Amino acid sequence: MILQAEHLTIRYADAPAPALSEVSLGVTPGSLMVLGGPNGSGKTTLLRALLGVLPPSTGSVSIDGRAVGNWPRDELARRIGVVSQREEVWVPLSVEEVVTMGRYAHLGPLTPIRAADRSVIQQVLERCDVAELRTRKADTLSGGEWQRVRIARALAQEPQALVLDEPGNALDVRHEMEVMELIRTLVDDGMACLLITHHLNLASRYADQVVLLDKGRIVAEGTPSDVLREEILSRVFGWPIAVTPWRGGSPQFIPLRPGDRDRIGG
Repeated sequence: MILQAEHLTIRYADAPAPALSEVSLGVTPGSLMVLGGPNGSGKTTLLRALLGVLPPSTGSVSIDGRAVGNWPRDELARRIGVVSQREEVWVPLSVEEVVTMGRYAHLGPLTPIRAADRSVIQQVLERCDVAELRTRKADTLSGGEWQRVRIARALAQEPQALVLDEPGNALDVRHEMEVMELIRTLVDDGMACLLITHHLNLASRYADQVVLLDKGRIVAEGTPSDVLREEILSRVFGWPIAVTPWRGGSPQFIPLRPGDRDRIGG
């Protein structure tokens, strides 16, 4: 188990209820876990706790069987690659310079880039299909290009697990699909991956496991077919929802308008 939370509870000061309550989950190598839920359900709080940013009120978080708080940050960066939800380009670095930043976890202070580092950088540039952009300034990239560059930077850390927060946010259909295909390829090659997304229809076609949060608790977990069910989604999101299978059996849901249920015979 690469990432594991056991009976994790997080309570913010003066909050009337815990932000997370008794959450337990584990992310394994070669598996894509998708974390979903309504706004305010605790997804971001859980992510911060898993990465050691928030200490638990009770319960525990471990990485490779070791408490997350006991990991030095450089060692943690060699285990977990993170692609955050938003990141603005403030300094016009080249794509290669951005990806090179991912090697810092393997370098000491003022250590120059070595041949082995350049080899890793080249590999991840190619894997994320951004090698031809290596000299481009990051502030000239499209949204999809920039997202692939950020994933390449995380992969340059050579992590065992990848954590992505809404990687398809603000991307068009093609670029979002390209990002999801890349993530699935990484998982099929043995990487552990935790993906936070609101796009559950798309995620269900790629996920091995889905965890659904609501009000700080896990309300459903299992395969996409186990979790993305009409009665569960309608209750959690507070809106009537119909579910239909797509090719291969992955569930796809449709939010209903008033009267739609009668028209489809449900």
